[in-house]
Amino acid sequence: MSKLFEFLKKNRKISIPVGAVLLIVLVFVLVRGNNQQKSAYQTEAVKRGELTATIGATGSVRAIQSATLTWQTTGTVQEVNVHVGDRVRKGDVLASLAKTSLPQNIILAEADRVSAQKAYDDLLNSDTDRAKAWIALRDAQDAYKKADDYRKSLNGKIDLTKIVYINFGGKLIPQVKYYKGYADAETIADADADLALKKAQLDDAQRAYDRLKDGPNKDDLAAAQARVDAAQATLNMARILAPFNGTVTQAEPLPGDQVTAGEVAFRVDALSTLLVDVQVSEVDINSIQAGQPVTMTFDAILDKEYHGEVIEAAQAGDIISGVVNFTVTVRLNDADTLVKPGMTAAVNIVTEQIKDQLLIPNRSVRVVDGKKVVYILKNGVPQKVVVTLGPSSDTMSVVVDGDIKEGDLIILNPPVQFQGGPGNRGPFGGGG
Repeated sequence: MSKLFEFLKKNRKISIPVGAVLLIVLVFVLVRGNNQQKSAYQTEAVKRGELTATIGATGSVRAIQSATLTWQTTGTVQEVNVHVGDRVRKGDVLASLAKTSLPQNIILAEADRVSAQKAYDDLLNSDTDRAKAWIALRDAQDAYKKADDYRKSLNGKIDLTKIVYINFGGKLIPQVKYYKGYADAETIADADADLALKKAQLDDAQRAYDRLKDGPNKDDLAAAQARVDAAQATLNMARILAPFNGTVTQAEPLPGDQVTAGEVAFRVDALSTLLVDVQVSEVDINSIQAGQPVTMTFDAILDKEYHGEVIEAAQAGDIISGVVNFTVTVRLNDADTLVKPGMTAAVNIVTEQIKDQLLIPNRSVRVVDGKKVVYILKNGVPQKVVVTLGPSSDTMSVVVDGDIKEGDLIILNPPVQFQGGPGNRGPFGGGG
């Protein structure tokens, strides 16, 4: 405006009617005001595209298996066989104590183990017991057959003997007289009892032989092995053994150290599989299921994104400070040596991927009179449009219903007066 007046001052010879000047001034003010109003709005064209709905959470990295190994007795460290970062296999001896520094029961356990192992080997390899069992079975069978035959003979007439005395020259001379007759009740009862005893002895002999006929008895072998294992377990108190295949992530002992029972020696982690446990709100848990893809970032690892998947979602929630959360376990699929147990991970779980949908920015949505609305700039004038939204991501939402089409200019920062006042600000925020 000032430039216009300067122009008129410098060109006084030019004759312009007062009405024309006023008209020029009015047009200038309107055009400038309209341009200022247009420039006050931040707009973005509505477009179609793909929406990825995610649920974000944080958690700590852990190995699928982890063990803190402690000494089981007192003594002096003699050997340390591993260091931090070394890979170990199940059963490897990580460190051991000097024998001369061990309690007496552990020293004597070595002799117990040797004796128990010899007994086990004898039982496994010797055939003496089976041979003895066969002889005992054969004798029992013979004894039972004799008792059975005798008892059967009592069912009919049997040979009986009777001593009679004959007077010969004035002297009574005894003579044995043989005749046929029937056994009395007492004889039959004695025969039955003897037969029952022989049958019981035969059954015992048969069971003993059955246990050994195909080799050593399994129960006897198990008992012998248990004695070997017990002695070995006592010996192992003087050593630290790897409980599974993994990597040494903590190593405390040095040769010559004096240690006590319960003192930490090593930590071993199975770093081949790393997991992250995150807490998800009860509002979101039903959107999560096993197999969903996951992206992860770490504060300790800059400019790198990792990927994984959900492997488990808890079916029961935990109440902490009145808030119900569910534990969701995520597996890293492309972890490298930079990722370590204990690191904090920012996790985004992809719950839904929708293609070719009409999308609008979340920052453009307002709530007016309880309804979600956006403002479209048409011919420089904002127009309110009621919308129904579907799935959302952190930045965009799907338009399910509303008078919006692709290419419309949507206002990202509508003034408060377009929303019915501050009282109508909803969860999508207030004016620009």
